[in-house]
Amino acid sequence: MRILVTGADGQVGSELVCRGQDGGAAVVGMTRNDLDITDFESVTHAFASHSPDLVVNTAAYTAVDRAERDHDRAFAVNRDGPAHIARACVERQIPLLHLSTDYVFEGSGSTPLREDAEPNPRTTYGKSKLAGEQVVRELQEQHLILRTSWVFSATGSNFVRTVLRLARERDELHIVGDQTGCPTWAGHIADLIMKLAVLLDRQGNLPWGTFHYCGAPATTWHGFAEEILKRARTLGTFKAGQVVAITSGDHPTPAPRPAYGVMSCDKIKRTFGVEEPSWRDALDGVLKDLLS
Repeated sequence: MRILVTGADGQVGSELVCRGQDGGAAVVGMTRNDLDITDFESVTHAFASHSPDLVVNTAAYTAVDRAERDHDRAFAVNRDGPAHIARACVERQIPLLHLSTDYVFEGSGSTPLREDAEPNPRTTYGKSKLAGEQVVRELQEQHLILRTSWVFSATGSNFVRTVLRLARERDELHIVGDQTGCPTWAGHIADLIMKLAVLLDRQGNLPWGTFHYCGAPATTWHGFAEEILKRARTLGTFKAGQVVAITSGDHPTPAPRPAYGVMSCDKIKRTFGVEEPSWRDALDGVLKDLLS
């Protein structure tokens, strides 16, 4: 099976390319320099050049706060890009796997969100990602939308790398403690995608639709930061002595974050036999990569 991955320089895209190099499916990774998903001709040219059997769209505009003042670019990448990819997939009869986010929800509840929960994004980023989901559903019947959250890895810009940097610079870390979600290692997402690709290759079809997949257990940003620093101290020395919990009001941002972004993974468990992965176990490996 030949898999074309957009956004190959991102966290999940990078992990997918690594898995392709390790064997199995042939993964063709395309970075933003290789492929401009906001240009339909660029997309069709890439499809014609590589003749993929499956397309995985991991490309996205993910600068949540910057998106508030960069509305047009966020929608060009997160809505128009998936639309171009979906149209090209339909033309060539190629299934599409598209990554999305918990930010499509308002995040004001207190119970894990199911796939059929009503989206109500509060940010430009969330609205643009929801618009991307909608065009994929409208244009390509053979689609699988995978919503995930709080992605981290040893590459790219993410919370783990930010905490390590701040812990070297500051005596004390002040981290928001009233936002709850599920950290998810990019490698676990890539593993799932490769499993789905294998199933598609064997069966010629998949149960299409929208699925949630994120790490366990749920935690707050403060709890995540404490775990990062505790485990990092076994591998190195850091200036920060403690992590202090603050409120969202203490640290206002241009784009409000979901207070509760925990998503239920029951559907993907029932459908594919996939359990929620432990982000704590994955964190050890990421920290070793970053601190070795």
